[in-house]
Amino acid sequence: MVSLAGLILLASCGRETARPLQGYVEGEYVRVAAPFAGTLQQLSVKRGDQVEAAKPLFALESENETAARREAEARLRAAEARLSNLQSGKRAPEIETAAQELQQARAMRELASSNVARQQKLFSSGFVSGAVLDDARAQFKREDAHVKELEAAVATAKMPARTGEIRAAEADARAAKEVVAQSEWKLAQRAVAAPAAGLVHDTYFVVGDWVPAGTPVASVLPPANVKVRFYVPETLLGGLKLGQAVTVNCDGCAAPFSATLQFIADRAEFTPPVLYSKENRAKLVYLVEAKPSPADAVKLHPGQPVDVTLPGVR
Repeated sequence: MVSLAGLILLASCGRETARPLQGYVEGEYVRVAAPFAGTLQQLSVKRGDQVEAAKPLFALESENETAARREAEARLRAAEARLSNLQSGKRAPEIETAAQELQQARAMRELASSNVARQQKLFSSGFVSGAVLDDARAQFKREDAHVKELEAAVATAKMPARTGEIRAAEADARAAKEVVAQSEWKLAQRAVAAPAAGLVHDTYFVVGDWVPAGTPVASVLPPANVKVRFYVPETLLGGLKLGQAVTVNCDGCAAPFSATLQFIADRAEFTPPVLYSKENRAKLVYLVEAKPSPADAVKLHPGQPVDVTLPGVR
């Protein structure tokens, strides 16, 4: 009987159990802010909400930015209208008016030509002086020059603007488009959406507050930003490598889950006070971080203590 009890005791002492390491859950929060200052007009989430990516978080007042966009759009329309006008030349009624003026000038030139011929005959017969003939010839030259001037004006009216003017107008239109794009971007920055799906950890302002530029209004914790931090003694460090899987357990967890090592510190430190014990408080340890899967991360809470079991460690 004694020998049987001894065998059971020896078997019990010889059985090796896994040694879990103490750790805790850590979260890397995304602190969402607007690049411009303004009064908080709308807060679409509250602490503890689950928010989807690209869903609204908050909005600042935007009356000034809305007016600036309308002004930029009006300037763009004006620039495009100027460009179109230069490319198409004068309007049809303007060209028709110039053509009518040209027709009248030609009629006056024909009249002046007939007057020169008549005065030439009268001068040859001695009825008029040479001065009268000279006046008739001068009048014909004036009418002929007027006809040529109007012919050039009609030809110019049918042509588009000069290349340099068109290029300048095109540059003005492009610049106006960029101003519109800039005003739209500024207006879009007044309404901020969630950069990723996750838990709304906290909000820092209420509707009506003045929010300085770049100051976070809400913080979001995506599941991908949840990690487990724990410390390993120097004797176990050599068996770890990035990408290695570890087993994590916590109080209240339905079952242990796996996490992947993402970081191993290259410097030793003393065991943090929150994890100290009489056996290891004077030992040097190394910080290690492991990330659980998104499905497991949503079940954890930052600051929650966990136990980590390394593979092959007994």
